[in-house]
Amino acid sequence: MTVMKKLKTKYPGALAWGFGDSAAMADELSHHIIAGRKTASCGSLAAYLNEASPPIVGSYHIILNGREEAVCVIRIIAMRIVTFDKVEAEFAYKEGEGDRSLNYWRREHQAFFTREGSFSETMELVAEEFELVEVV
Repeated sequence: MTVMKKLKTKYPGALAWGFGDSAAMADELSHHIIAGRKTASCGSLAAYLNEASPPIVGSYHIILNGREEAVCVIRIIAMRIVTFDKVEAEFAYKEGEGDRSLNYWRREHQAFFTREGSFSETMELVAEEFELVEVV
């Protein structure tokens, strides 16, 4: 039985996906999760509403690295909607990226959402917090 099949059996309904929009970003962010540095993430509300199976509180997710290999399993423990311009320093710190500052978070997320074609200072985000359940 493959690793992915075992995980899908252990966590029925879990979706498998990688963070970010590149293999390098998926590798970096999955490493931050495993290291305990990253415990939050966000995405545009528009993208969330277009997902076939959007995440919900309590859902399990199999996180993939840049080679689309399972590296860990997380569980969503909290979700809220917040506009880009209202994200707080505490949330930016939990995202675990760069120097963990709000300035870094704003700069990098503005670049990400611009690449996605959805950036606006007042865009609505789905802010998620999660816990690491298992390292693969």
